[in-house]
Amino acid sequence: MTSTPASSTPSKASRRLLALGLGVTFAALGSAVPASAQTTVAAGSTAATVSSAAVGYTGSAQEAAGNKAFFEAVLNSVAKKQAANPGLRSVTVYYNASQAPSFRSQISSAASVWNSSVSNVRLQSTSGGADFSYYEGNDSRGSYASTDGHGSGYIFLDYAQNRQYDSVRVAAHETGHVLGLPDHYSGPCSELMSGGGPGTSCTNRYPNATERARVNQLWANGLAKALDKLNKVR
Repeated sequence: MTSTPASSTPSKASRRLLALGLGVTFAALGSAVPASAQTTVAAGSTAATVSSAAVGYTGSAQEAAGNKAFFEAVLNSVAKKQAANPGLRSVTVYYNASQAPSFRSQISSAASVWNSSVSNVRLQSTSGGADFSYYEGNDSRGSYASTDGHGSGYIFLDYAQNRQYDSVRVAAHETGHVLGLPDHYSGPCSELMSGGGPGTSCTNRYPNATERARVNQLWANGLAKALDKLNKVR
């Protein structure tokens, strides 16, 4: 995966399918606002249409690498905060949802889902100093998670996709990438990271036991490694 300066706008060639099989990961976006979020319409508008790709769900090694990069970017951002405040007893990932007002409730619900499901990491809303942010808008490729690989990342929530699928499930699924989980489209509805694979009738918003255990493991071991790496750099 090649990177471009954080201030540049990513090309279409740098985008990959992600999330519910409709989303994309940009190779380098930094803190830039996604173009599709700059010309948004009301969530209830009929202007956005569901792409014909909505019925297709694919996975690839490239996509898996993108998911992993997003998790590592958030992990390193959190590690820096932990290192600066060694007295902190719990690991907290801060998110900013101010740029996705139409989905404020769904994002809050998704955070509650994860906070009630895992014990080694907690999601908390903030208006500044976030480890990642949420944006909203229209994009025929759907919702996705993005990172520049250097601690700056965001989740984009697409209007049309969130009308077609259970919106809290979409938000919780995307947030699963923040916490380190990859897509698994062939999984059953009971598996949150199966995304849109089970179809639009699937409304399960909770990770299963395997997903919960994996997140707890990642944030126990992953954070320790990130902190060790930071200490060695110092």
